[in-house]
Amino acid sequence: MKNLIIIVVILVCIVFQSCETHNIQLVVDGVTDYAIVVPDDDEEKLEATAIVLQKYIDEMSGVEIPLVKGAKIKDAKYKIYLELLKDKKGKEQKIVIKTEGKNIHIKGSSQKAIQNAVYEFLEKYLEYRWYAPGVEKNQPLKLTDIPPIDYVYIPKIATRTVHSRLFYNNNSYADQQKVTYQAFPNYVPKARVHTFHKFMPEEVFYDDNPEYYALRGDKRLPTQLCLTNEKVLGIVKDSVSSLFKRYPEASVISVSQNDNQQYCQCDNCNKIDIEEDSQSGTMIRFVNKIAQAFPDKTISTLAYQYTRKPCKTQPIDNVLITLCSIECDRSSSIEKKCVDFSDDLKGWGKLTSNIRIWDYTTQFTNFLAPFPNLHTLQPNIQLFRDNNARWVFEQHSNNPSELFELRSYVTAKLLWNPDLDFNELLIDFTNGYYEEAGTYIKEYIDYIHNEIKKDDDFFLFLYGDPSEAFDSYLHPDLLSKYTQLFNEAEKAVADKPDIINRVKMARLGVDYAVLEACRKNITKQYNLMTQDDSGHEVSNPFVSSLLDSFIKTCAKNDITLMNEMGFKISDYYTNYLSALETAKKPNKAKGKDVRTITLPKKYANEDPMILTDGALGGSSFYANWLGYEGNDMEVIVDLEESVEIHTLSTAFLQVTNHVVFFPSSVEYYGSRDNINFIKLGIVDNSFPLAKTSKINDIQQYDLKFDSQKVRYLKVKAKNTETPYWHHAAGLPSWLFADEIIVN
Repeated sequence: MKNLIIIVVILVCIVFQSCETHNIQLVVDGVTDYAIVVPDDDEEKLEATAIVLQKYIDEMSGVEIPLVKGAKIKDAKYKIYLELLKDKKGKEQKIVIKTEGKNIHIKGSSQKAIQNAVYEFLEKYLEYRWYAPGVEKNQPLKLTDIPPIDYVYIPKIATRTVHSRLFYNNNSYADQQKVTYQAFPNYVPKARVHTFHKFMPEEVFYDDNPEYYALRGDKRLPTQLCLTNEKVLGIVKDSVSSLFKRYPEASVISVSQNDNQQYCQCDNCNKIDIEEDSQSGTMIRFVNKIAQAFPDKTISTLAYQYTRKPCKTQPIDNVLITLCSIECDRSSSIEKKCVDFSDDLKGWGKLTSNIRIWDYTTQFTNFLAPFPNLHTLQPNIQLFRDNNARWVFEQHSNNPSELFELRSYVTAKLLWNPDLDFNELLIDFTNGYYEEAGTYIKEYIDYIHNEIKKDDDFFLFLYGDPSEAFDSYLHPDLLSKYTQLFNEAEKAVADKPDIINRVKMARLGVDYAVLEACRKNITKQYNLMTQDDSGHEVSNPFVSSLLDSFIKTCAKNDITLMNEMGFKISDYYTNYLSALETAKKPNKAKGKDVRTITLPKKYANEDPMILTDGALGGSSFYANWLGYEGNDMEVIVDLEESVEIHTLSTAFLQVTNHVVFFPSSVEYYGSRDNINFIKLGIVDNSFPLAKTSKINDIQQYDLKFDSQKVRYLKVKAKNTETPYWHHAAGLPSWLFADEIIVN
């Protein structure tokens, strides 16, 4: 028994000594026995990467590890080698981190891969974090005991892009998160996407050669090109050649459809599309011919909307298929709620291994709105990875949006390694970036995502609006819960101004949703108006205070845009102040019955009472607007009794890229008997539609006139036809109206 005990003690000692022998401490008591070694020739310019490693170890320890070339390493007891892998064929981004005794080898198949390996070493083994530009966290290196390492990793997604200015404006942060500096690396700058109109502008070709463009019905329109016209092929080839000559450093150019679905339906194009069982048939045959002329370049094209379904013709080797997921419901993963896209991805994967994914991660009509899709990012990226997508472009907002820093960080991490523990990733960021407030923000994230998961019927759309969710994950009771969580978050960091500011930016989404709930008057609490102690209706002071805080936080953090249409924070503020003033006005039409003579469509439940309900529409057509597609609006309001009036006003919305235009004119009529109407006046559009029109705007059509006594009011708004030069030429336009104000 005694001998057995001795043997066990010896074994324990051996194990302990073995661990002690192999574990590494880079710095002990302010001293290092290490040197960072780069090759003598340093053809890959590894010294710059070595300096990065040296810098961060110095920050963690206060010790600058010497940097030496290969021939001068004799004085160092231990080494950290930066080395180029010899076997790198087909593994351009392979990294290796390996310990041999107490030496560390950091290897990569290229200079960029070695840089990635250095950042991976710092993060994975020294626990360094870069949460956002200028926001870094580390622990003292003297506490770090590095175990033996044998780590090999090859990221399957080779080109990783997150569309965020955090990366585009901060190259070092992009390096730390291993994503690109640009949205379209290696592309010709002026031909990145939707290029047909750039190669063949309608101003140059359309008048003399309408046959170059898409046949829609019985008319040629400059919406898309006719891809079976040989002269079109020749002109596009010449354009591509000219651009490559102008930008010789570029290796990729996009030859791709314009951003609309008005493809050519001529006999020749239609015949090919039928043969190919997809409109992508004419596209791929056309792009293949372009690519054959430039064998040393990559020709990118879109599998987008009408071309998303794979055809039968195989793209040639230097054609890059950019597959876009714009139509998908973001409330759950693509495989669960966007099966058609998943099937198309797998179909293209059978035709080519040269696939680029263009995915979408934010609400483009409302950058700052709560958009609970974080739980979909990982399964979607895994889907792309598993189906041979080597290039993934995650289109975020570029400009600041809801939880901007968190989304940028998490998306980049998942592109590098789609198999990370997602919950741990969120906790790491929320605790690191928001510090003591992080637990409350994580609770908010979990809460709102659990709520949308409960609502399986909700379609979370890229072009939606918070108002769609007031019966779902933005229910008034939930808005109060979210607000309370952010109040607690601010209290937790009350003595840290910088962290409070981060929390205020994070809560912009909830504050915006509350402001929109108040605009729509969804409850007594969330309402533009309230009652004072005397029972009189007055402006809700809560709304003014919240709006002021919202605007101040945006201004302090250079947040300037509300959506992709260029609707500015300043526009939102102006329009909201106008809504507050409108809400205060007495309105003889408020709550009165409205009958529509022409038929509305789809929006606001097609209920004309939306025009007199006291709720006011915002910048999105989902938010309290009554829509008419391809027809004029004609409604009659019954004031219930004859009253004296002298002013009329109706608000209209414009979102030009969604074919929503201001009416060309609005006519107002009055009647006492609902039979005989007299014309009270006409208001013409102050901002006629043009190519330079403001994309997203609201206009009041105000009319003043001599006092008239009427009971019935007729409002006739004339729809503006879609012009031939618009991307939706040939399609009916929309007219959206909101509150009718009568005094």
